[in-house]
Amino acid sequence: MSRRYFGTDGIRGTVGEYPITADFMLKLGWAMGRVLARKLSGHQARHKFSQSMRPKVIIGKDTRISGYMFESALEAGLSAAGADVSLLGPMPTPGIAYLTRTFRADAGIVISASHNPYQDNGIKFFSAEGLKLADEVETEIESELDKPLETMAPNQLGKAVRINDAAGRYIEFCKSTVHNRLELHGLRIVLDCAHGATYHIAPNVFRELGADVSVIGGEPDGLNINQDVGSTHTGRLSEAVLARQADLGIAFDGDGDRVLLIDRHGKLVDGDEILYIIARDLHARGKLNGGVVGTLMTNFGLAAAFEKQGIPFERAKVGDRYVVERLLANDWLLGGEASGHIVCRNVQTTGDGIVAALQVLAVMMREGAPLEQLLDGFEKAPQSLINVRLPAGFDARSLLDSQALRQTVSSVEDELGGSGRVLLRPSGTEPLIRVMVEGRPRFDVQAMAQRIADSVETLIA
Repeated sequence: MSRRYFGTDGIRGTVGEYPITADFMLKLGWAMGRVLARKLSGHQARHKFSQSMRPKVIIGKDTRISGYMFESALEAGLSAAGADVSLLGPMPTPGIAYLTRTFRADAGIVISASHNPYQDNGIKFFSAEGLKLADEVETEIESELDKPLETMAPNQLGKAVRINDAAGRYIEFCKSTVHNRLELHGLRIVLDCAHGATYHIAPNVFRELGADVSVIGGEPDGLNINQDVGSTHTGRLSEAVLARQADLGIAFDGDGDRVLLIDRHGKLVDGDEILYIIARDLHARGKLNGGVVGTLMTNFGLAAAFEKQGIPFERAKVGDRYVVERLLANDWLLGGEASGHIVCRNVQTTGDGIVAALQVLAVMMREGAPLEQLLDGFEKAPQSLINVRLPAGFDARSLLDSQALRQTVSSVEDELGGSGRVLLRPSGTEPLIRVMVEGRPRFDVQAMAQRIADSVETLIA
């Protein structure tokens, strides 16, 4: 069954435009509560529990002003369905996944639109295991949305509590993912928290490990999340690293599940390069336990570097949930995306910006080498990515099936031969067509990508 609301990363859109409205979130909370209650009831029946139990749901959010409204609406809907709610307040997405597990909750809800501006918001769900919900569970929730909202009897309504030590719990977890003797004394770091959910977490993690930390993007006001800062706007961080003569910069996105790095020379180190650093180190120490999962967007220079080192590599569909699916299927430990979603499955169930950054810092300290030196052996293939915005309601799939567009793509692929590739795909989170071309240095991949993007624009017009 096709889903109406859920995309590759939950439900996302512009605040005030359906379904990103308070009334929809009320119904969504109720629908999820109903699904959880039904599953819990079946579990109790199979195990012959002596008393009924209410579903327990964790809710966290990033720093968008609309988060207050949606937090209250979800809480009300869950309570009406008889589910108990624990409120975390501002918390990175991976922190919500972690706390869902440690509090033995039946599900976790994240109120965030990740790297999008404050005008957008969205909802992501985690299972009791801290994993993204399976497609069939999301479909089940959508089917409940079609039913009239029925409130439980007053004595069966869910209760709500606020967890006051959530930040401290997650800080300690992040520190526990590296060796307990790791010290960052003498290391100068600039953090860019994107005015988002890591603003009160990340500085404490790195300072408590001994680093000399300075922060930009650490003063959220509800309206400035991701505004010219964070992992999608790394220019200010590069400038800050150079101005403060720091050893590196660390950029998070608004909800903290992505990370990009800046080396001491102000150069960007993306998710593919972070994957290489962590994988090379684990492989050298005999702790990789298999291979690495990337995505269709992963630079083929990374695949080539892994091949030289004898590290298995596999591509998944774009989206960290699909990376995790392949990791679980292969029982591998490491995967991620160039955008900065890095999944270190040996310590965390989902993409975690702080945890991934700590793994890289641990390699730096272990080898006594600057960040850029850890990339020896990896040569990225030139890659050009152009995002073409679609008008509201435009059918991206029909556009991609166009014969004219297919001919343009085929022409570029013929020029590349076997020394490059073309990828066109609709974004799962924004109304965009992403055009990517990569190839050997002798090709002008920027011009090739622009030719395809121009063809897309013509078809839209």
